[in-house]
Amino acid sequence: MKRLYQYALLMRLHRPIGILLLLWPTLWALWIAGQGYPDVLVTTVFVLGVIIMRSAGCVINDYADRHIDPYVRRTHDRPLAAKRVTTREALTLFIILCLLAFGLVLLMNLLTIILSVIAALLAASYPFMKRYTHWPQVYLGVAFGWSIPMAFAAQTDSIPTLAWWLLLTNVLWTVAYDTMYAMVDRADDLAIGVKSTAILFGQADKAIIASLQIVVLLLLLWIGIKIHLGTWYYLGLLVAAGLVIYQQWLIKDRDPQRCFQAFLNNNWFGATIFAGIAAHYYWG
Repeated sequence: MKRLYQYALLMRLHRPIGILLLLWPTLWALWIAGQGYPDVLVTTVFVLGVIIMRSAGCVINDYADRHIDPYVRRTHDRPLAAKRVTTREALTLFIILCLLAFGLVLLMNLLTIILSVIAALLAASYPFMKRYTHWPQVYLGVAFGWSIPMAFAAQTDSIPTLAWWLLLTNVLWTVAYDTMYAMVDRADDLAIGVKSTAILFGQADKAIIASLQIVVLLLLLWIGIKIHLGTWYYLGLLVAAGLVIYQQWLIKDRDPQRCFQAFLNNNWFGATIFAGIAAHYYWG
């Protein structure tokens, strides 16, 4: 049981924020593609897939960072960094999780299966990006948002232009919230040479995050108009705009703890947008 507990920690099942941030845009896409009534099997596969692939992503991330995490205050006690789990165990767990996810996606159509291969490659390669570019947050946005075209493919056996606009929206949203997250570790990252948008943006970080958030809201507004979403959706968008203002207030002094709170608050942003979409189809 102690080993299983360490594996659960390695998958970060005790911190579901990553699952939620991956889940909300997936649900946006499923509900829009299914016009409020997505296929039950498709929805089940995608929800389980989100949980499994996020867990796999955490495992391979900690494997990639096993020589870095011991020197970062927030991550020094993770199972691999603290040597409570071996690298062989981590890689084995990663492979098992990927096989489970692939087994699920085999229940879907061919287009979705093909897209899932790209998703797996994105998840496996993302953790290494911070060594080579200051833009790992963009790569994460694509990796997290790849479930959007997959959801449309599974639901409609096609990928309309709207899916790519939703993907772009998710990428920009991810860059905004993951930059907040990177602001927490900026001092440690500078010391050990890890790259991030928080380091790249420097003193312009707050202004750039705000600009990205405004563009995300405008894109969500445009998408709502384009597919004729109603009042419930725009009320959700209004609440989401309020959350953006609150997040800007949290990061105003760049205090690491408040930056982390702002990052976590993005769960409610994603949930609010989904609530607006779902309410439109059920009561609009």
